[in-house]
Amino acid sequence: MKPPIRILLAEDHALVRAGIRSLLASVPDLAVVGEAGDGREALAILERIPADVVILDITMPGMNGLEAASRIAERWPATKVIILSMHSNEEYVSRALRAGAAGYLLKDAGTSELEAAIRAVVRGQTFLSAAVSRRPAAGDGVTKGPTPLEALTPRQREVLQLIAEGHSTKGTAAVLGLSVKTVETHRTQLMQRLAIHDVAGLVRYAMRAGLINPDR
Repeated sequence: MKPPIRILLAEDHALVRAGIRSLLASVPDLAVVGEAGDGREALAILERIPADVVILDITMPGMNGLEAASRIAERWPATKVIILSMHSNEEYVSRALRAGAAGYLLKDAGTSELEAAIRAVVRGQTFLSAAVSRRPAAGDGVTKGPTPLEALTPRQREVLQLIAEGHSTKGTAAVLGLSVKTVETHRTQLMQRLAIHDVAGLVRYAMRAGLINPDR
C-alpha cells in the first residue's frame, strides 16, 4: 500500500480547523500530521515534520497564509500549498499563485472538492475551486510584475501585518526577535515604499490588501 498523503493544516479558528480535520479523517489515505494556528507556527512544524500538502487559511494573525506560502515554496519546494479562502475574486487567486500556492479552495468546499484539490496538487497540477470566478490566463495577474505589497521584503510584510494587528513597536520587536530600532527602521521604509505617512495609513492599507480581517 502507498503511504498516506501527509497534510499540515493551518487555520486560526479552532472550530474551523476541527471541521476540516474531520473531513480529511473520512478519507483513508489522507493523514493530518500537524496543525497550526498561524503561518509562523506552520513553518516551525515543517522544520520538524515533513508534509506533502499544507492547507493554509489566507488570513491568519502574525503571519498570513500568502506569506507562509511564499516561504514554503522557497524552503520546501516539494511541499504543495493549498490556500483556503472566503474570497473568490481573481485578485486573491492571482496573489496566491504568485506566492507559490498550487491550489486555491473556497471555505465552503465539501469533502469531494477538498480531496480533489489535495490529489491534484500532489500530482503536480494546479487546482482552483469550482466557484472561483475564472483561472487567471496568460498575461493576467499571475505574470504581471509584483504589487507594491509583494515588492516589500518578507520582513517588511511581517512588520506591516503586526503593526496592523495593533502590536506596538516593542511588541513587534519581541515577536520577530528584533531590536526596537530595527523595527522602527522597517516601519520607516514601509511608509516610504508605500507612500504612507502614518500608522493609521498602514493599518488601512493592510486591511485593503487582505493582510488582516477587520472582523476578527
